[in-house]
Formats: sequence, C-alpha cells, structure tokens
Amino acid sequence: MKKSSIFILSGTPGSGKSTVAKALMRRFDFGLHVPVDNLREWVVSGIAHPVPELTPESERQFALARRSAAWLANVYAQAGFAVAIDDVIDPGNAAKLEQSLSVPICKVLLRPTLEVTQRRNAERKNKPFHTSVLQDVITSIYKAHNLDAYEAANWLVLDSDTLSVSETVDAIFAHFRLN
Repeated sequence: MKKSSIFILSGTPGSGKSTVAKALMRRFDFGLHVPVDNLREWVVSGIAHPVPELTPESERQFALARRSAAWLANVYAQAGFAVAIDDVIDPGNAAKLEQSLSVPICKVLLRPTLEVTQRRNAERKNKPFHTSVLQDVITSIYKAHNLDAYEAANWLVLDSDTLSVSETVDAIFAHFRLN
C-alpha cells in the first residue's frame, strides 16, 4: 500500500499500542513507528517521569515529545511514509497534535478490558523497569477515559480483547477504508 497517512494510537500502558503500531506499519510499503515515550527517553539530564506522579515538568516534556513526534511524522509522511504515533493521549492533547500534522489523521484508541490490559502489562518484558509500577496508573487512566469524547472527536474505539494483532490491524484498515 502506498497511501501516506498518519495514525495516532492511544490507550493505557499495556493496551498493545506499540505492537499494533508496528504491525500496522508493516502493511504499508513504507511505514514508520514513532513511540512518544522513546522521544521522551532521549532526555539525558532532567527527565521528568510521569510515574508515580504527573508533574508540570513531565507534562511539559510530553508536550515537547509530541511536538517532536508531529514534526517527525510530517517529514516522513511528506516522503511517502505512513506513520503511527504511539502515545497515551487524550482527545484534547491529540487535537493540539493534529493541528501540526500535514496529512489525513486516523485516530485509534485501543481499549481492551482493564483485566486484559493489566494481564498484558504484567507479561511485558520490553520495559527497562518492572511493569508492576504501572498497575495503579493503568487503572486510573482506564477509568478516566471519556469514551464519548473520543467518539465525538472521530476516534475508532477498539476493544481488542479477543482480537489477534493481525485482526486488530484488519479492523483499523476496514474502519478507515484503507484497503
């Protein structure tokens, strides 16, 4: 597939954003996965982690990483790449990000049940820390999701509990009519 699109994939930690983003990008001739957390981790001195508490400085660093992700997405999209920005982002912050993007945006909230998300998080081995520190954060973010706000902002809200990664990507393609 050659169509250049930018996807924003959101969801709680452990919802499958990175896994789905990579699988989604493999469906395109040219695809780039931009994890906002990775951009944040480029900070060598003064990084403000959002756990155990989201502070004004961690919020500032998220905003910087999101602006950087938008810039990177635009550069690659203008060169013919599809791009997936992977972030824990709400519709309000996503709207700010969208203002900086130059091609059509496909927004997806991965929303498996809380139980499935917690199990997936516990099974992850791809983090440089023990993922148990995210249990309360996941519960808090999950409960704070205002699904009506996502749907009003034209997000695909996808319960991926029983879907394989490939089926999740198929559902995204079908919803946005990318085939």
